[in-house]
Amino acid sequence: MDRAELRYIAPTFTRNREGPTIGTTVKPVIEVDGKFFRDSNGNGTLEPYEDWRLDSKTRAEDLVSRMSIDEKVGMMVINNRGMGIEVKNKAETAMDGLLDETTSTADQNPLSATDKYGTIDTIQKLHLRHLILRANPSPADHAQWINAMNQVAEMTPNGIPVIVASNSRNENASFGATTDIAFNKDSSNTVFSCYPGTLGLAAAAMGDIKAGGDAGLISEFAEKARGEWDAVGMKKAYMYMADVATDPRWQRTYGTLGERPDFIADAIRRLLKGFQCSSEGVTREGIGLTVKHFPGGGARENGFDPHYVQGQWNVYATENSLEKYQLAPFMAAVEHNPSSIMPYYAKPYSSKSAPQTYKGVPLDLSEEVGFAYNKAFVTDLLRGQMGFKGYINSDSGVLTKMSWGMEAHDVPSRAAYAVHAGADMFSDTNDVWSLKEAWRRGQEDADKYDAKYVLSDEDVNQSNVRLLKEMFDTGLFENPYRDPDDATKFIEGTRADEFPYQVHLKSVVLLKNEDNTLPLTPEKATGKKIYAQYFNKSGDTAKTNDSLYAALEARGFTITRDYSEADLAFLYVNPTSGSYFDATLGYLELDIAHAKIVVETRPDGAPARTKHVETTLTGAALIKEIADTVHANGGKVISNVNFKLAWMLGNVEPYSDALLAGFETFADATLDVIEGKYHPSGVLPLTLPKDDSVIKVDANGECISPNDVPGYAKDEYMPDSMKDENGKAYAYRDAAGNYYESEFGLSY
Repeated sequence: MDRAELRYIAPTFTRNREGPTIGTTVKPVIEVDGKFFRDSNGNGTLEPYEDWRLDSKTRAEDLVSRMSIDEKVGMMVINNRGMGIEVKNKAETAMDGLLDETTSTADQNPLSATDKYGTIDTIQKLHLRHLILRANPSPADHAQWINAMNQVAEMTPNGIPVIVASNSRNENASFGATTDIAFNKDSSNTVFSCYPGTLGLAAAAMGDIKAGGDAGLISEFAEKARGEWDAVGMKKAYMYMADVATDPRWQRTYGTLGERPDFIADAIRRLLKGFQCSSEGVTREGIGLTVKHFPGGGARENGFDPHYVQGQWNVYATENSLEKYQLAPFMAAVEHNPSSIMPYYAKPYSSKSAPQTYKGVPLDLSEEVGFAYNKAFVTDLLRGQMGFKGYINSDSGVLTKMSWGMEAHDVPSRAAYAVHAGADMFSDTNDVWSLKEAWRRGQEDADKYDAKYVLSDEDVNQSNVRLLKEMFDTGLFENPYRDPDDATKFIEGTRADEFPYQVHLKSVVLLKNEDNTLPLTPEKATGKKIYAQYFNKSGDTAKTNDSLYAALEARGFTITRDYSEADLAFLYVNPTSGSYFDATLGYLELDIAHAKIVVETRPDGAPARTKHVETTLTGAALIKEIADTVHANGGKVISNVNFKLAWMLGNVEPYSDALLAGFETFADATLDVIEGKYHPSGVLPLTLPKDDSVIKVDANGECISPNDVPGYAKDEYMPDSMKDENGKAYAYRDAAGNYYESEFGLSY
């Protein structure tokens, strides 16, 4: 059928009395023994892979035996896929405007240079079945788009469905906020129910534990969010990060669950059980999770990220730090059977690392190649010693821009080497050609290549069985379709639930409260004028300031726009540092500062003699000026800092009478805590460094505090000369003598 003639067909659902619902559009349904089955290949016969009564591995092996090499290599890549509703020129869409049919030979993202094909050709000619959604559509559009792609897939000979993946979608600012801060769910930019950032989930759950409870909040979050993903038919998730944050300058700290391995392990168990609907592996009702980034991305060398060349190394300078701090959350994940695990880009730095063991067995750090290529870690450690049974999903761009340690080889050789190391699928690429070429070399030119640089049928088949098993487990071969109206109603219901807002409230951490400044009760606020100021990196704050004043006025506060006449000041501090894909000129800045002069770094990562200016918060000096003025009036200063990283607070805390921490927390929740409508219960998920002295890097590029040890344990390795009377050197200490370590938080 011509693309222009292709029309969207609303799916038909056939319900089994005892068994799964069957969803179809163009292929028939088979009835056998009073039960209904999807006739995926349309031949009128119930094949083993179509029989939902059989186990997933048996079905996968049967289907693989029927697939062509083009279908198999298509299964082994996953790429971004746009939606038709995003395309301006509707002539470049199909299926009643649902599918993006634009094509391009330009780079599609910062990580991959493969050509872009239209959706129909991507599914039917390139045979991709794993696709990533980056957009943030309405529930109805979301469901209908996945339906349309599965209709195209159903038309193919074997009828292999499409599985759509995404990064997390339930955290505030997952897709960027319409303003710098979101006050509530109505001003957030998420379509699903909206929780604080991942660090905020940790702050809330750890607070419950400190109060004598458990991390059940994480379980409830996962169970509720799972329903939203399933409602739109999105059955694969790139989450969650099991990485333990050990170097505070790692830009991706914001996506972790903090620095406590035991807590992270517990949270990962709960997330897997909640999203996958079982501890034994994903079920039909569940969402297959991809836990990342094995064996732990937090052990950065002075914060450098492996998206760029300076960060290509993982240095384990502390003996046995991998087992002691990094691997426990991944072991917890393996015990709860995630669909897949994603290795990190980085490669071990053998000559800079101390000896590492796992359960008494020495770990082999000698092969300095990225972890997706590293057999000692992926096959020997993860699959062999730890017992992982799922598939390995590489991170984006490992075949191209982040092929650390494999740069001398061409892409087919890299792909084959990674598969032999244990990888099954490659992210953010259409490059089926390199995989097929690696296979062709194995078939036709095996005598010209080392076996580890070519692929055999057995290699490709093994990966396909692993990948297809997830599709069978999640029920996609029975019903990949969803009703768009049902999706809308379901998510309207979850967004109306009060539970997410309760998590926002619980994520607020009270760090300081001199003279019982908080709660700011009506009695304390009566007759007082309050000044408010929002700070961010860009300095573009006027619109958010107006929203902040409107929120305060709505709560009955008397406001002033002139801090010289203020009795109270509320300062909302939202610093930003670093970039996801690009290195800063120096080390990632953790100070909350404007135009701070800092050293640059050499190509080898050590400090250079040159310097540059770094800003994390425009107008940071105004914090002291406002505080001095308000204090001269006999007033009080209340500050809230939004934590994406483990900020150093020397330019905020001394000037604040009350200090709170949030983690992409709704501003309304913070204001509720300030007013005493909710007594703060959250605790810090990270230890905050005292100042630059505790993360100083010497001329050889070695940090005075070890990069591979979490903040709460760094004092064990700090010089005695830096320690105070309590034996502490690393954590920030406020005027009241409190150390801002993980698990610290006050209440009223």
